[in-house]
Amino acid sequence: MILHNVVQVIFLLAGIVSLLASLLDWDWFFTADNASFLVTRLGRRGARWVYGAIGAVFIFAAVYFYYQIEKL
Repeated sequence: MILHNVVQVIFLLAGIVSLLASLLDWDWFFTADNASFLVTRLGRRGARWVYGAIGAVFIFAAVYFYYQIEKL
């Protein structure tokens, strides 16, 4: 059960960072090597939309799985 909670926290934190980076247009986030692929393909604005969506999905997944595990 502890491992499930750790994974949920990781998903939640990754989602929060991704969502905040897209909303606040963090320069350090979008100039990193990992984000450069999307920035060159979609532009900065498109990459912000994608990372915002990814962040929302990660947050939703963390909350959803938290409640699903609590039912067990």
